[in-house]
Amino acid sequence: MIVIPAPASQIPVIELSGVGYTYHGPPPVQALHRLDLAIRAGEHVAVMGPSGSGKSTLLNLVGLLDRPTQGRLLINGMDMGAAPERTRAAVRARSIGFVFQAFHLLPHRSAVENVMLAEVYADIPRRRRRAEAMTALERVGLAARATALPTALSGGERQRVAIARALVNRPSLLLCDEPTGNLDTVTTGEISELLLDLHAGGSTLLVITHNPAVAERASRRLAICDGRLMEYQAGGRGGGPSA
Repeated sequence: MIVIPAPASQIPVIELSGVGYTYHGPPPVQALHRLDLAIRAGEHVAVMGPSGSGKSTLLNLVGLLDRPTQGRLLINGMDMGAAPERTRAAVRARSIGFVFQAFHLLPHRSAVENVMLAEVYADIPRRRRRAEAMTALERVGLAARATALPTALSGGERQRVAIARALVNRPSLLLCDEPTGNLDTVTTGEISELLLDLHAGGSTLLVITHNPAVAERASRRLAICDGRLMEYQAGGRGGGPSA
């Protein structure tokens, strides 16, 4: 039998097939139960769930910070669960952008220097780093604050720097872990609009959030509970989860 490979555009950015994760004990704790999930290029997916439901474990697996204890995890068609650590680190640096709740900016480095740090880890040539970091800051509307230290920036501005840092290497996937968790209501709306703009520009987003207003802006919504994923049925805000 001849197998014809799918065009690159049809290969999911993320594909989980029977993925589970167990924390070794004693006693062992199964955090994720045989998940199946495919996220294609350009999708904006939100995952909601209570504390301890498996959200962070899922993000750590997709972000290649941990390896599944069962099943297959593919990123852009490559099996990352079985890949050597050097390969995983290279994919993590070049293909995945991370946005965290706590920003994780170096306080004594300017906004543009914080963005440039992501380029160091991805081995981007030094001569290109500042110009590309400025382009990323322009993309999030913060080029005018490029030389400011994080201590001189508002919470929303710091998160924009963090998003620019995640985007600077042009990743195929942007992972956001509670990106509005430390922000007030107005700033949460601004960051949500920015994520929508990035999605409209072609970015693939996986957003972990406790905020229903943030989740409702995604094109797909998933719920996770006790390590099991459920997808919301189509039908807008009144739709509920289905297994």
